[in-house]
Amino acid sequence: MCRKPENESECIFSIVLLVNTIGGLVESRYVRIEEKVAMFLSILGHHKKNRVIGHDYRRSGHTISIHFHEVMLSILKLHPILLVKPTPVDDNCSNESWKWFKGCLGALDDTFVTVHVPTRDKAKYRTRKGNIAVNVLGVCDRNMNFIYSLTGWEGSAADARVLRDALTRDDSLKVPRGCYYLCDNEYANVEGFLTPYRRVIYHRDAWGNRALGPQNYKELFNWRHSQARNVIERAFGLLKKRWAILRSPSFYPLKTQNRIVMACILLHNFIRSQMSTDPMEEVDEDVGSPGHDADDDFITSFESFGEWDTWRENFASSMWSN
Repeated sequence: MCRKPENESECIFSIVLLVNTIGGLVESRYVRIEEKVAMFLSILGHHKKNRVIGHDYRRSGHTISIHFHEVMLSILKLHPILLVKPTPVDDNCSNESWKWFKGCLGALDDTFVTVHVPTRDKAKYRTRKGNIAVNVLGVCDRNMNFIYSLTGWEGSAADARVLRDALTRDDSLKVPRGCYYLCDNEYANVEGFLTPYRRVIYHRDAWGNRALGPQNYKELFNWRHSQARNVIERAFGLLKKRWAILRSPSFYPLKTQNRIVMACILLHNFIRSQMSTDPMEEVDEDVGSPGHDADDDFITSFESFGEWDTWRENFASSMWSN
């Protein structure tokens, strides 16, 4: 078995091998692959402009731009192998946050990444807080590895609309029948997507002077749901902490900015899979049951017919009884 890299330098060398052997990146007459990757990571990790990178590496801005796009396209080709395949929570799970949610694959939510767009398009990309951003749907497993991502939707787009698109497009989010993801109340409680009860408190601070702990099955369910679903918030936080280019708008064309988001997600997964400990955060591993085969029956709609609300009611009542 190959030894996992123990530091960032070894991990970068692994990235170089991957983009060369699978991504198809080759060295040019004057620039080696290692230098191309180093320049690309510097731009993503520190949000440096081309002229700064050009000064650091003694290259022209044109050369930096060419190699930046070469490396990015090579990384995007790794999409099928770097996005993880989820495994549902099974009866052997001992993680306190997840053991209650048998069949759960992970959690999903959206985040906003600020971008620069032409003046005529700003209204579409303006979020409720007034920022100009794209709405990025992220789905992660219990270990903060991304399973699926969809970027490109305008900041004004509703979360449910983005998820509906993710379920129906060619490269769709796969949700096998009998499994589900945890999500917040911006989404509907429908088959495959389990939300908390609305208008039911679930934070300890909100319980005030009452006896510590939830007072009924809905509060207990919401509390445990929140503890588990927090993994997607932590994954987004780690992603933006790792890649500075996601924390402020870049001046690339919008299409390139969306590709940058996806490249950052893929590299995030690669780093976490290769290094024995993530330099940003150490996470305990929890092994689930085997993944689903390609011929499984998947959920392809985002409609509510009431059955899933009943299922949640029975699920929450059973959790309270136990």
